[in-house]
Amino acid sequence: MDKATKSASPAGAKEGDYAALRELFRPHVESFDYFLDAGLEKMLAEIRPAEIKDPNSSTILKIFLEKGHVLPPMRDGRLGVPLYPQECRQARITYQGEFKVDVCLQCNENGALVRHTFNFGHLPIMLMSKLCHLRDADPNKLVFHGEESTEMGGYFICGGMERLIRILILQKRNYPMGMVRGSFLKRGAGYTDKAVVIRCVHTDQSSVTIKLYYLQNGSARLGFWLGGREFLLPVGIVLKALIDTSDREIFTSLTCCYSDKHGREKGVVSTQLIGERAQIILDEVRDLSLLTHMQCLMHIGKYFRSVMEGFEHYDYEAVAEAVLKDYIFVHLENNHDKFNLLIFMLQKLYAIVDQTASPDNPDALQFQEALLPGHLITVFLKDRLQDWLRKSKRLIMEEATKNKNFDLNNALEVRKFLTKHTTSVGRAIESMIKIGRVNSQSGLDLPQTDGMTIHAERLNFHRYISHFRSVHRGAAFAKMRTTSVRKLLPESWGFLCPVHTPDGEPCGLLNHMTSTCRISSFYNSEGAVKDFEKIKKSLSAELVRVGMNPVFPKIERSGPPEVLHVHLDGCILGTVPSARIEEVVNFLRKLKLLAHSGIPEDLEVGYVPLSLCGAYPGLYLFTNPARFVRPVKNLLSVPGGKQSIELIGPFEQAFMEIRCPDGGDGGRKKMFPATHEEIHPTAILSVVANLTPWSDHNQSPRNMYQCQMAKQTMGFCGQALKFRTDVKAFHLQTPQTPIVRTATYSKYCMDEFPSGTNAIVAVLAYTGYDMEDAMILNKSAVDRGMFRGHIYQTECIDLSKKNRENVPEIFAKSVLSRDTNTAIDSDGLPRLGQTVHPNEQYYSVYNRLTGAIRPVKLKGSEPAYIDYVAVNGASSKGDFQKANIRLRRVRNPIIGDKFSSRHGQKGVCSQLWPDIDMPFSANTGMRPDLIINPHAFPSRMTIAMLLESMAAKAGSLHGKFIDATPFSSSVKEEGKDSHNPDSIVNELGPMLASYGFDYHGTEILYSGFFGTEMECVIFIGPVYYQRLRHMVSDKFQVRTTGRIDQVTKQPIGGRKHGGGIRFGEMERDALLAHGSSYLLHDRLHSCSDYHIADVCSFCGSLLTATVIKSDTQKKAKREMLGVSTVRPAKNLSCHACKTSKGMETVAMPYVFRYLAAELAAMNIKLELRLSNKSELPPSQGS
Repeated sequence: MDKATKSASPAGAKEGDYAALRELFRPHVESFDYFLDAGLEKMLAEIRPAEIKDPNSSTILKIFLEKGHVLPPMRDGRLGVPLYPQECRQARITYQGEFKVDVCLQCNENGALVRHTFNFGHLPIMLMSKLCHLRDADPNKLVFHGEESTEMGGYFICGGMERLIRILILQKRNYPMGMVRGSFLKRGAGYTDKAVVIRCVHTDQSSVTIKLYYLQNGSARLGFWLGGREFLLPVGIVLKALIDTSDREIFTSLTCCYSDKHGREKGVVSTQLIGERAQIILDEVRDLSLLTHMQCLMHIGKYFRSVMEGFEHYDYEAVAEAVLKDYIFVHLENNHDKFNLLIFMLQKLYAIVDQTASPDNPDALQFQEALLPGHLITVFLKDRLQDWLRKSKRLIMEEATKNKNFDLNNALEVRKFLTKHTTSVGRAIESMIKIGRVNSQSGLDLPQTDGMTIHAERLNFHRYISHFRSVHRGAAFAKMRTTSVRKLLPESWGFLCPVHTPDGEPCGLLNHMTSTCRISSFYNSEGAVKDFEKIKKSLSAELVRVGMNPVFPKIERSGPPEVLHVHLDGCILGTVPSARIEEVVNFLRKLKLLAHSGIPEDLEVGYVPLSLCGAYPGLYLFTNPARFVRPVKNLLSVPGGKQSIELIGPFEQAFMEIRCPDGGDGGRKKMFPATHEEIHPTAILSVVANLTPWSDHNQSPRNMYQCQMAKQTMGFCGQALKFRTDVKAFHLQTPQTPIVRTATYSKYCMDEFPSGTNAIVAVLAYTGYDMEDAMILNKSAVDRGMFRGHIYQTECIDLSKKNRENVPEIFAKSVLSRDTNTAIDSDGLPRLGQTVHPNEQYYSVYNRLTGAIRPVKLKGSEPAYIDYVAVNGASSKGDFQKANIRLRRVRNPIIGDKFSSRHGQKGVCSQLWPDIDMPFSANTGMRPDLIINPHAFPSRMTIAMLLESMAAKAGSLHGKFIDATPFSSSVKEEGKDSHNPDSIVNELGPMLASYGFDYHGTEILYSGFFGTEMECVIFIGPVYYQRLRHMVSDKFQVRTTGRIDQVTKQPIGGRKHGGGIRFGEMERDALLAHGSSYLLHDRLHSCSDYHIADVCSFCGSLLTATVIKSDTQKKAKREMLGVSTVRPAKNLSCHACKTSKGMETVAMPYVFRYLAAELAAMNIKLELRLSNKSELPPSQGS
């Protein structure tokens, strides 16, 4: 067979082979690179200095952070020796680099500046980032360091585990979004359910969400969170505090978008009510007797001084300035810009209230962006450093108050207090990555604080890639009863895969990016950090050139429909006349395609046109990072004549005309011609969904099932398997490359990690063992190695942590031991390749203090092979305390194991049938490896599986791979007739016929039992089958007797502890309905907690029986020592009735007796009335 793919060996793999694969992991790596390059420096510059006032003198100490340094990972105690990821996995340590910050101390304004470098612990380093030692390593170097040749990084190693920061969906930054929510009513009396919400993001990635609420009286309130509570300010006060302006200017700014001449025409967003509302806003401020700019500032300062930390000694004006800078539109520097944006938000709010504009859908991808790993770390690190500053300030203040001689000028004294909590910063970041919890008092304006990270499992390559391509909507939505969040909306076309989402609880919340979707970053295509100020200047200049009027303060303005506002990342640049807006948009798109125009190629040109009660119109430009972008063909003629690829975002896509590449116009009207075209229809599918051959011929749910099952396949988990220390790894011994594959398979080098076998599948009802998705496997094929696999389990033993009472333990074998049969070698660790059976010793531990040797036995119920033993470092005396032992367990296919094709056709093996009993083909004599029932096809409509069988047969006969890329018939190729009648069957049929096979892939089979020809022709051919990780050997649970619960005396639950399966309330009901009372009695009594209780028939008590021991019994026992005696019957008496008469034995469940004891503890007596109840004699009855 001609191998169509490139050499899979690392030596033959060129760096370019993995370029497409690297693109999938880029958002993770680039966001962390930016954190190292510029993010850390910007973040440190934004941390407000701590000022400490000496209570004994007038000295003021100012502490501020200057420059941060993160060093590459190095080995402990050895300078200049790099630490590689492989060593971290083996030793179960963290791949981290030292983190240092320059802290400056200055006493008073003119005092000397003292700079100290503090060590803030270690920061985990992302693999393949700029500080990783494997960055830019070729495949050979990667293999040399024990990695896969396809290692792409993007994750962290914490405590030996591979942890990945999950991409979360956040609200789009710096865009005012109109919302209608019932929860807004709870803000207080007079509030309505309408608000305009904007999530403002600072240059250091920290964000503040501001909500502008509409009140029933027509006014509005500006709300933001500070220190764990929401503050609500009248919007008029904020407008006046931002700039020195008059009431008339505020009134005209607000009412500029309303004019009497328009009425209800297209694009009118205001009504005459806006003038009255503007008056109400201004009256509110006047009622508080706040007339000037300064009075409004003083009012805000007075209100906030007590809550703003570190501003206790500042005047009201400074506090107000700080509130406006740190909490009101933090993405804007200039107060005039803030004023303009607030006016725009008010106009949008009133348009939504008057229903002249529609509210935005917060669930649409149009108004969403991604939270990237580097940004999360930046935000959390800033919070931890601020916390360190607060703690240090408190310590120094306490010391200065207690100790009168304490001098703030003494830098060494101050340094003592500053170093107390430094390492907790690095530990907090590591803990966040390890556990996924963000511990912060402020909440950091994140949608959730838990579940930020996941384990990057390498069960197989499909699952591994999916982790990096997944985007989660947020943990809070999983608990919500509403389904609107989970809906597949048309806005996500081309960005999120419609097929690849789990079924069950996370359905629709955990989505996956399509194969072509990218996330914009801080880097341009040359790899340099984008200069946003420069981009803003060049964009403004270009826009002014094509007719934009810049916004100047104190100038009369107008609004839609005459002119549209131009926003750039949340800042209003100016206005463009409605007549020229189309021209401006086309001009910007041309600039995007020109490489050296100074305009970024991922600029989002979101033009919202004028409409009747539609979205609020405007031209919204976005250049910021963390946006979803994807490539499409631009049909505009570009200098040079060739078609250009343009990157578009979800915001602009909703208002663009993009046609499919099938040559049709998609029902478009003449007045809206297509301006763009899709590159290929498969661009709407994720990487895993793209691997399903001819998925366009399957029913949609089957494709969804396949996306889930591809991630559960027991495949070739890695070529660096001998260096891996995964807790559990599944490995298919002899995988194959599929004969029928999509273009994506070769593009992403899937042959490096194949995940199945080309099995000869016959579609046939044979023997009845293939009912209900069961399948018959050919026993001889399994004996020859089909679907054979292993499970590798690594046990990491660290004796230094297991110390009992601080007594050192080491691995060692007893010197006196002459036993050579055990698996333990002379060093106390197991021998390689040795078979260990359950309850056999496989390593031994020597206690230094007592000199005792403690052998450790293998748990479980099946034998294992010692596959690999690694020792992690030795102590000073050369003793071993840390080792990894990997056990290999054989997992050959047996009855009950789960298999699946690539079309969601899953089933379990019901029989391993001998080769001689399988049906055989009339013209080749071949016997199938696998028999599947024909009833699996009609209702599921997996036609692609039948096509795959035909194509694989044709491909194996012709010795070539068959391309099964979905939608390939929907792409119009140049020079070909668009209405090509040829179907896939008509292509494959002649290929089969040329070798003498049936045109439709069927063959005549003979019965393996009778040797007679079967009446029907049978569909038979190779299909790529996957073995799933769900194996009966890991699942079966059986028990006769075993451990019981100490309280109830009933069997315990759980397979791990040898427990039973719960026979619950519903199972009891089923047996009652059948009337099988003996079986019920057997399950719930005889086999559970059967107990013979001693009951007093006089008082009916279960609990009062006591044993009377007589001397004669004791004597008899002494005399008959050494002779086997029958145990004498217990002599019992009732403790309450003081008599031994009337004691009876009653069989009952022990839990009933436990109930009696529980009730007795509550002072409730439970009395049993026996049928042969006796009365107490009169003498004793009183």
